[in-house]
Amino acid sequence: MTNRQFYDWQTDGGAGDVLHMVNLLESRELPWCMIGGLAVNNWADEPMVTKDVDLVIALDRVDDALEVLKTGGYLVKEFPYSVNLTGDSKVSIQISTDEIYREFPARSVPADIHGILMRVASAEDTLTGKLLAYADKTRRPSKRQKDLTDIFRLVEANPHLEAMLPQTIRDKMNEL
Repeated sequence: MTNRQFYDWQTDGGAGDVLHMVNLLESRELPWCMIGGLAVNNWADEPMVTKDVDLVIALDRVDDALEVLKTGGYLVKEFPYSVNLTGDSKVSIQISTDEIYREFPARSVPADIHGILMRVASAEDTLTGKLLAYADKTRRPSKRQKDLTDIFRLVEANPHLEAMLPQTIRDKMNEL
């Protein structure tokens, strides 16, 4: 079984939804990149399957992206700081429109994640996004715990990132 087949099996067709989305965004040459768990998978030593697909699109091109994604068959729901997409699988796609992510696409790199070629945020930007998610006290405790685990995974595989960590998180790493 290939990595893509495994991901597709775990997400009930999610690889197809992700690949279709990537192809649509690339067809319009939109600046975008994956953040969150998929980006962590690029920078960590061992990938983990996630049904959450988080990405950012250059803020001045979000409307273009939504147009092509709607035309491409995705159901779109807009919120104040994000846009959620639904395709045919169990994958949950969320486009963040928060200003903090504005420059991430410009620093993105190509990557093969679960057998799908895509753009991912730089290691530093991926860590920044995970630190922001972990700091959000409105998130469910289980989500914040996963964010902390992702932070640890990133730093273990990229020791130079430790300098970006707040002291409280460094202390947590040293406790284990």
